[in-house]
Amino acid sequence: MRKLMMTVLAASVAVPTLAIPTMASAQSYHEARESQRDVRDAKRDLRQAERHGDRRDVRDARGDVRHAQREAREDWRDYRKAHRDVYRRPAYRGPSGYRYRPVSVGHRFQPAYYGDRYWVRDYARYRLPAPRAGMRWVRYNNDVVLINVRTGRVASVYTGFFW
Repeated sequence: MRKLMMTVLAASVAVPTLAIPTMASAQSYHEARESQRDVRDAKRDLRQAERHGDRRDVRDARGDVRHAQREAREDWRDYRKAHRDVYRRPAYRGPSGYRYRPVSVGHRFQPAYYGDRYWVRDYARYRLPAPRAGMRWVRYNNDVVLINVRTGRVASVYTGFFW
């Protein structure tokens, strides 16, 4: 009887310990979604304050937007750390003559850099926003770049996205 009680006690301690990682990753996903919703709400409140409020209301609303964006970044980092295997990709092999140079919005890529083999097709898996018409998410080294496929111009950059 004593052995049975000790086994039940050990199992009750071990089972919650094993369940924590899955609960934490689910919680961080939920927190990340809530944070994005908070950012949208704060931006909406800022627009209303700019239309109908005084300077103090606008200043407070801007502070709320900054705080919500900071929280969203922290939740995104936590989510990414909890799901490292999703963001670990094989080594990048660029087109011939490739040499990595940091890029920013407005940079123009040659067509070889945003060809079919560099597209990020499953952008929802990486929690990237859906590209607009004529745009593609492209892997550039360990960065993810949103490119206008007609002009080759960069619209958005996430540096150090992949491990």
